[in-house]
Amino acid sequence: MRAYGLKRMTRYLCELVDVSPSGYYRWLAAEDKRQLREAADEEDVALIRQHFEALRGRAGALVIKMRLEQLDGIIMNHKKIRRLMRKACLVAVIRQANPYRKMAKATQEHQTCPNLLERQFDQGKPEKVFLTDITYLRYGNGQWAYLSCVKDGATRQILADCVAATLELPIVERTMQQLIERLDGNIHPEAILHSDQGMHYTHPKTRLLIAEAGFRQSMSRKGNCWDNASMESFFGHMKDDVDFSDCQTIHEVRARVKAYISYYNSERYQWTLKKMTPDEFRGHLLAC
Repeated sequence: MRAYGLKRMTRYLCELVDVSPSGYYRWLAAEDKRQLREAADEEDVALIRQHFEALRGRAGALVIKMRLEQLDGIIMNHKKIRRLMRKACLVAVIRQANPYRKMAKATQEHQTCPNLLERQFDQGKPEKVFLTDITYLRYGNGQWAYLSCVKDGATRQILADCVAATLELPIVERTMQQLIERLDGNIHPEAILHSDQGMHYTHPKTRLLIAEAGFRQSMSRKGNCWDNASMESFFGHMKDDVDFSDCQTIHEVRARVKAYISYYNSERYQWTLKKMTPDEFRGHLLAC
């Protein structure tokens, strides 16, 4: 009405749009507050956008909340972050669920080793439960690399890794040797190494290496990927976050994997680790 210089038409126009005159005047009186709130939202959106872009659009509200608290010292409600992300059209790239996981069902088939974990990956003590698996990495012009990792079930740290150009047995042997060297003889008396039933882990050489190191060996049920879901989760996040397509050599793939694992262990805050990184959470558990 102010824009067109309309006078003495407030009641008539309010009736047309089914708004009470008192409601209109309250809205008019709150204009300054709305402008202040809009300015504050713009400042908060700028902060959120910084972290969203730093993670290449792969950060949701909870990840951004943790980064704001840990890196900027800013406490912001996650519901507010979601509202501002919607307002600014910041839509996180979400990893799609693996359809085969939904189809996988528990089986009662014979197991090479018993499943000692029963999906109890986190037993509250660092370096008691170790999870291991191998994943495929496509790079360059249709080339393949293979990554073997060992993950701590409690802290979620990646403790050992090996990238190889083939799927031969040494990829697991080198990973295990790296883990043993890292532990330096400090093996928990009830330490468990859990894997699937792949030939690398059922091979007599691997089983002997695991037993001599002092680990009890545990295996997922055949065809049941949920039994090693924590390890699969790490691989899924890494493939979401890291693009290997422009790597031309296996050495470049190794360097990119090393850089991501370093970031994952020491910089990637996780909501279920009390908003700490895996390295920080290990220190927290040891201090308890």
